[in-house]
Amino acid sequence: MIQTCDHVLPHGITLRCRTAGTPGRPVLMFLHGFPEGAFIWDEMLAHFSAPENGGFRCVAPNLRGFGGSSSPSEVTAYHAKHLVQDIRALIALESPQAPLACLVAHDWGGALAWSVASQHPDCMQRLMILNAPHAGALLRELRDNPAQQQASAYMRFLRRADAPTLLAEDDFRRTFHFFAQPDGHLPAWLTPALQAQYRQHWALGLQGACHYYGISPLYPPAPGAPDHLQSLQLPEAMLRVDVPTLVLWGMSDPALQPGLLDGLQDWVPQLQVQHLRNTSHWVVHERPARVIDELEHFVQQQFSPDYIAG
Repeated sequence: MIQTCDHVLPHGITLRCRTAGTPGRPVLMFLHGFPEGAFIWDEMLAHFSAPENGGFRCVAPNLRGFGGSSSPSEVTAYHAKHLVQDIRALIALESPQAPLACLVAHDWGGALAWSVASQHPDCMQRLMILNAPHAGALLRELRDNPAQQQASAYMRFLRRADAPTLLAEDDFRRTFHFFAQPDGHLPAWLTPALQAQYRQHWALGLQGACHYYGISPLYPPAPGAPDHLQSLQLPEAMLRVDVPTLVLWGMSDPALQPGLLDGLQDWVPQLQVQHLRNTSHWVVHERPARVIDELEHFVQQQFSPDYIAG
């Protein structure tokens, strides 16, 4: 049974979590993205907490700034170091005796997971990323790839001070537009019941969610504005991920171009990539059975040099 609990972290942040499974069992942790919430993982929590599917302890927090979790008003509270601290502390609470069996993450949750895996590889056995760019690849593509620059133009809107107000207008019309298909219609998976769940989630506030974009230097400069990306440098030590990693990538993602996968193995030596055809950015909603199958196989795998090379 899925439950909701508030984890108060030692540094004063509270993360509201969806949980399932028995505490003390091996832990799977799931991190959502924008403009989503912990509830997107409910199908995974129900599946993997079942005894016949491993009996894992499954934990999905609403990230800082989302849902009922702490949502500091100042943009500086959303620096990557603070977000990493949140997840590291949550792992320590839920899995104090052993590393996570796997950290699973999408979109902004994936960006955060890349950092946690790089800085704290000892806290997880596996990393699974769903349509979330590695920072090194995103910086390169935003500098050099006009298609990615155009695809990321929406980030400038989300950095605006009035973005939360505009997103809430007209019953969250603009926020729902992030899910729209190329023809402008909402997808079939976004049922009336799920729409109501999203409205309830967004009604708790969108300022914190927008601060993720406001604090990040990884966004395309406006036409005619100084190009801040040309002088931006990311330390190589913060880009390397030595944890065995599986990337599932929806190849029809309008916001994240396939070029973001190029050269990823240079930073992530133990890498596998699965390309999901006819799948957009919203992998968890569109392909839940595939995500479950891949994660099930991944957490049971014993990595060998021959397997990784293949």
